[in-house]
Amino acid sequence: MNAVVEVETVSMVPARSANPTAEVVAHAKTVQQVMQAVMKPNVHYGAIPGAGEKPTLLKSGAEVLCMTFRIADKYEVTDLSSNGVIRYRVNCVGEHQTTGIPLGSGLGECSTDEEKYRWRKAVCKEEFDITPETHRRLKFGRKQGGHYTVQQVRTEPADLANTVLKMACKRAKIAMVLNVTAASDMFSQDLEDLDAELVKHLAEDERQTQIQMIRDEWIAKVAAAKTRDEVGAIMKEGVKVFQSSRDKDGYSVFATAVQKRGAELKESENA
Repeated sequence: MNAVVEVETVSMVPARSANPTAEVVAHAKTVQQVMQAVMKPNVHYGAIPGAGEKPTLLKSGAEVLCMTFRIADKYEVTDLSSNGVIRYRVNCVGEHQTTGIPLGSGLGECSTDEEKYRWRKAVCKEEFDITPETHRRLKFGRKQGGHYTVQQVRTEPADLANTVLKMACKRAKIAMVLNVTAASDMFSQDLEDLDAELVKHLAEDERQTQIQMIRDEWIAKVAAAKTRDEVGAIMKEGVKVFQSSRDKDGYSVFATAVQKRGAELKESENA
């Protein structure tokens, strides 16, 4: 059974008070209570390398604070698109849900010219090869022990119009919530590095690159084997590696290479 969590409510509507300091303290206390009792790490807030010690407020966390302080969000969108680039600037205004009194605002902007929206991973080598040189590139990334490359091609800006509009709104809303709730001392501005689609895209790119490197490494070991006993030892070690990486397709290719090399060595021994 879930326990009932009591959170002290504080009005966001400006009011004349004999003790404004007490109101500020009560307000900050409410934000802390919400963070401790309601918010969850990596759901409502998260830690991003290089973003400082303060946790980063995520969109779901901003929505929790809006519900707590009864903040309604309104959006004013300015279309700054030009020359084939989709670009939106959004002003998010926070109003008190009951009275409609404006509490504050926050600006957010997003464009298809940002690197993460301008490029995507090529579907296959053929797509990369037939794409004009001005619309393709090799992206280099760091990984433990070296680097990796990803073949990328330019995206179609029109296909991302809705995505960048939503991102601009997201940035504006989080900026507004931080401004209105004065929670900047507890949270930093949301960074889009944690955007779900982007994280998935980058993770898949890196995983595929690493998987291919593992495949190439173990197939090269098989090809270099001088005896069937050596092939057997490589097979035994390789099985563990492919099981660990959960690469069924890679294991299938590896097993085929082992069988082929074993047959070649057997034939040479019998010759």
